[in-house]
Amino acid sequence: MVKIYACLIGNWVCLNDDPNCKMGIHHTSPAIWWEENADIYAPIQRKKADTLYEFPYLELIYNNHSYRISPYHIQIVDF
Repeated sequence: MVKIYACLIGNWVCLNDDPNCKMGIHHTSPAIWWEENADIYAPIQRKKADTLYEFPYLELIYNNHSYRISPYHIQIVDF
């Protein structure tokens, strides 16, 4: 079993605990997101080095709130 954790506003939460959690550009459940390649937004070339719009991120919906977080704030635990 795989558990997916994210640091959301300074708190680590298990995304699997929210049955309505959606992740990635296809808005899939955490388990499906992980099984289907764990997609993130990550442009190959940045137009400018001074904008957050071009940095890699992960979209997710957790407890009815939308987040855009750095992939560094995700941890995968395989039990």
